[in-house]
Amino acid sequence: MKLFFDARYIRTDFHDGISRYSAELANATAKLTPVTFIICDKAQLRLLPKNATYVLLHEPTSIKEPFTSLMLNTYKPDVVFSPMQTMGSMGHRFKLILTTHDLIYYRHRTPPRSLNVAVRVGWRIFHLSYASERALLNEADAVATVSETTKKEIVDVRLTRRPITVIPNAPQKLEEFLKKPVSFKKSGPTNLIYMGSFMTYKNVETLIRAMAWLPGYTLHLLSRISPSRKAALTKLIPKGSVVIFHSGVSDQTYAELLADNAILVTASLDEGYGLPIAEALALGVPAVVSDLAIFHEVAGEGALYASARDPRDFARKILSLADPMLLQKVTTSGQKHIAQFNWNASAKTLVELAQSLI
Repeated sequence: MKLFFDARYIRTDFHDGISRYSAELANATAKLTPVTFIICDKAQLRLLPKNATYVLLHEPTSIKEPFTSLMLNTYKPDVVFSPMQTMGSMGHRFKLILTTHDLIYYRHRTPPRSLNVAVRVGWRIFHLSYASERALLNEADAVATVSETTKKEIVDVRLTRRPITVIPNAPQKLEEFLKKPVSFKKSGPTNLIYMGSFMTYKNVETLIRAMAWLPGYTLHLLSRISPSRKAALTKLIPKGSVVIFHSGVSDQTYAELLADNAILVTASLDEGYGLPIAEALALGVPAVVSDLAIFHEVAGEGALYASARDPRDFARKILSLADPMLLQKVTTSGQKHIAQFNWNASAKTLVELAQSLI
């Protein structure tokens, strides 16, 4: 089987969700079968297997993207897998697998700020209705997604006529960055870790307001944040509470903060997946999260669930983890649950899907 893997979404500065998914799945797939990688920057090769076979094409945001399949036809692949849904499929003479990670941007249309103005405008237009994505997915031979929750959403809105396969997302191995294991004090965890953006639907406000009932706790907000958003959130900090804005951290610092007497927290009102939850559980760190279907799929019994708009409920759930028996139960359950999501299993699913198409 001549399998091509679209690795053009791998960032060479720092990973976002799509970039990490692409890189991890690419490397795991290459262990199972020969792969030719599609790249747009030779710097991407350092994040792919050593001496990887590759073809160099345009960036996925290029005006050439609608003609990508015509270019790939010359290499005569059997199957092409893209970790996104926007690869041009015009005239493809190979089996094509496109991926939809989630449908969250149809509900929250603000595009990533890293994209240029023209792409952001196109992004908003694309997400005004399902018509564009429906047309793209129906030109593929199979559709992949990363969770059962998203698969159900795709079916509910009739986004595609093609068969849908779940190729799960999985946590990175943060334990590789630690010099000492995760530890908790006898009094229970007192560091609260939030990793994620500060978009409105992420509802960080609830986490900050919950600090009014959490004396002695520290809330760490890890991600980059604009000055205006930081100023708005700072005004909400209850008097005497400790909230630290880290404005971006390395993977090592992220791992060390999680391992230091911590709970992973998120009060998101909506979510596509929840990778930080998976990463915390894999380390043996408990989570207190909003009561969303996708979070139940990702965390199972490795998290406590609170009402997203109720700061006091979040505080109660956090305080309950001071009970060593409950803490042990949640962390053990979390590690057992998240173990089913790993890149080797996801790569196996991808290879089996590709083989079934030919």
